Parts: sequence; C-alpha cells; structure tokens
Amino acid sequence: MSLGRLHLIPVPLAEQATDTIPEAVKQQACRLKYYFVEQVRTARRWLKAYDKEVVIDEITFAEVNKQHTTDKALLRQWLKAGYDVGVMSEAGCPAVADPGSELVACAQELGAVVIPYTGPSSILLALMGSGFNGQGFRFLGYLPVKEPMRGKALKELEQIAQQKQETQIFIETPYRNNQLLEEALKALHPQKTKLCIAVDITAETASVKTLTIGEWSKQKPDLHKRPTIFLVHPA
Repeated sequence: MSLGRLHLIPVPLAEQATDTIPEAVKQQACRLKYYFVEQVRTARRWLKAYDKEVVIDEITFAEVNKQHTTDKALLRQWLKAGYDVGVMSEAGCPAVADPGSELVACAQELGAVVIPYTGPSSILLALMGSGFNGQGFRFLGYLPVKEPMRGKALKELEQIAQQKQETQIFIETPYRNNQLLEEALKALHPQKTKLCIAVDITAETASVKTLTIGEWSKQKPDLHKRPTIFLVHPA
C-alpha cells in the first residue's frame, strides 16, 4: 500500500475573510477525513464555512497545541495506512509561526508526499505592504517576553537591520502587543529606524502603516488583542 499524503491547509486570517481561500483548497479541505489541528472547534467551524454539507462526524481530529504534544506516531500510522492527512492551524498557513512543522518533518522522513496549499500568510502580506526590503528579510517569531532580554533583542535586530539593510519581522501574543510596542518605542532609534505595524490583516479593520519610531511615539495605536505583525527597517 502506498503512503498517504500530508496536506497543509491554510485558513482565513479574519473571521469573515473566507474569500481569501481558493475554492479548490476549500474543496480539498472538506474531502479529508483525518486532521491534525490546533483547535478542533475552530477546524470544525472553518470546514462548515467552506461547505455546509460536510459531515464533521466522519472526520477524525487530533490536536497539536501547547496542551497536546505532536503525536508523530499517530501521523505515521495514518500515512502508512494510506490515509491522506490534513494539517490546519488557527489562522493563516500551518507550520509557519504555528504548529505543524514537526508533522511535516515526520512526513518528509517517512517519504510521504507533502502538499502545501495557497492561502493568506500574515507575514508575507505585512511585508508586501510595508515598503521595506522584500528580498532580504528575517522572520524572528516571538521575542523574549521579559526585560532586559526583550530590549536587548530589539536593539540587536535593529543593528542587524542597519548593517544588512534587512527587514526584521516579529510577532507577539495579541494581549501583549501594547507592551511590546512600548518597549520597541523605547529601545529603537527615533529617526534612524522605521516600524511597520500591520494589524487585522484581511479584516475590515485592517491597517498596514509605516512610520519612524519617533512618529509612532506621537500616535500610538491600541493593539490589544488584535493580530499584529511588527516589521523593522532602517529609515
């Protein structure tokens, strides 16, 4: 029996933005009967949004998140049985700043076919709208939460941006966005550094705005509990 395939299924970034997912991807998502997902409730909701006729009870879900470690043995079992398996995160593309990379690595080691599908990536959409270098960029994920490590990390990425003329991209848990912004405004140079704040991408409240650190200090936005991408680049 041939191995099953691993399908990396993107989902919308914003609740009402189902039109950002290609129709062919929606159809493929609803055909799969085995899934690794970040949250079962969210996955069920998206699948129903894609096709109201999909029978959720016929789909087997396994969770991958902070409470549930990646069950690579289960993935191997499914793939060896010839099952096609989906991976779905809470928002955007799986395995990029979201759970899933360990599953992909496991499938690659097994020799299974891995199929990534087209969908919205908040990281790339923010970079596109920033006006910053799109050929040399670095995604840093989450910065340290506590001081003085966070301030040190901000200064280091600013130095790299200056030396290499490279865009530095990072994120934070939404309820800590305002604290991160405050630290960035204190740590980064007011005139020599620009910051792009991309918030609520693809939602009706979306904003992608680039200013110097000094300019942001005069008009700080409220980013509390709003999905946000931060990008830093020399002014």
